[in-house]
Amino acid sequence: MKLSSTLHVTSMSSAQPDRLPAAFNRLAWSNLAAQSAEQIALAATPIIAVLALGAGEGATGLLQTAQTLPFLLMAIPAGVLADRMSRARLMTAAEALRVLALFAVLLLVAFGGLSLPLLALLGFIGACGTVAFGVAAPALVPALVQLAALPVANGRIELARTAAFAAGPALGGALVGSVGGAPAFGVAAALSLGAVLLLAGIVEPARKRGAPQHPLRAVREGAAFVFHHRLLRPIFVTQFIFNTALFVIQAIYVPYAIRALALTPAGVGATLAAFGAGMVAGAFFAARIMRILRLGTVIAIGPISGLVAALVMVATIWLPSPALAALSFFLMGVGPILWVVSTVTLRQTVTPDDLLGRVSAINALAYGARPLGSAIGAVVGALYGAELCLAIAAAGFFLQAVVILISPVVRLQRQPEMVS
Repeated sequence: MKLSSTLHVTSMSSAQPDRLPAAFNRLAWSNLAAQSAEQIALAATPIIAVLALGAGEGATGLLQTAQTLPFLLMAIPAGVLADRMSRARLMTAAEALRVLALFAVLLLVAFGGLSLPLLALLGFIGACGTVAFGVAAPALVPALVQLAALPVANGRIELARTAAFAAGPALGGALVGSVGGAPAFGVAAALSLGAVLLLAGIVEPARKRGAPQHPLRAVREGAAFVFHHRLLRPIFVTQFIFNTALFVIQAIYVPYAIRALALTPAGVGATLAAFGAGMVAGAFFAARIMRILRLGTVIAIGPISGLVAALVMVATIWLPSPALAALSFFLMGVGPILWVVSTVTLRQTVTPDDLLGRVSAINALAYGARPLGSAIGAVVGALYGAELCLAIAAAGFFLQAVVILISPVVRLQRQPEMVS
């Protein structure tokens, strides 16, 4: 299967439908509900761990590691399943698994049976559903919309997700701070259940499936495609380093913010919500920016923005300002979301349909760097403090910017032609 050497812009003319299909809209709304549930739970979990269970930097780092480990362990199996079965049904089952995990946490909080090991275990189970959902969704989108609408569709998927990132942390922090942990997990569970119902109503177009393969051979085929592709390989490496550095910060931010920045639970949620606000802004303008700027330029914005954000967060060591922390999270959201929309669209156009699930899974392995970053944050934070973690994260953000800037990706003028 060959990629045309001719680069051309995907048509965004008036021939493109103004309204995306109903099946895609159900997917977008389910994404909003599922991501909102995840963000509320992710914001509530470390706050409860610190305030109710007495967790410090080391413990919250280990908790983050447990919640992100499925990105490393489950992405490949989810990708193989996404190429073998209905992607919509896989997403429905994955979200149902998260519902069960959230209801379990809700009951434990309500009846006083919660502990750090149980919180970590149920976070791990819920994240398994998150991984399968995230792997299958970008593979499903090209089956629901026309080729010309891919940038707009991906932008709307990200807009739904980023709206959750904006509202979820603030809501989670406010709920825990005002009425306790049980209502926070109750709201998350209800939203996740709504996502299950929306996904169950999606009718996925039939697609041709190849002959059954041994799982290991299927995995090798997907990995070889990504790591031998001159565009996808540097994108993967950049994402891996970015996620490692980001989760070094995420692992220690809550106790750092409470201790060094003197923030309340609601204040912690508000600064984390700036991340989502940046993502909303980036997702809202992504399709327009992709029409105006060179594709390579759009892709480069994210890594550069991440580096600037890390340097701003380091500045809070000497200027302990919540406003600076919020600005850092905003920059971590606004630039990288342009990266997500542009690179997802690029990946969808250069990947054959029968490989989309596995290629999406290999891409999700970059999120497997999250437990690595969380573990670094846990160990370094416990031994040397949060400040050194922030410096290490800044070095990581510098490295990922270098990787993408020296790659052929930033030289792309326009979107490559859809692979046959």
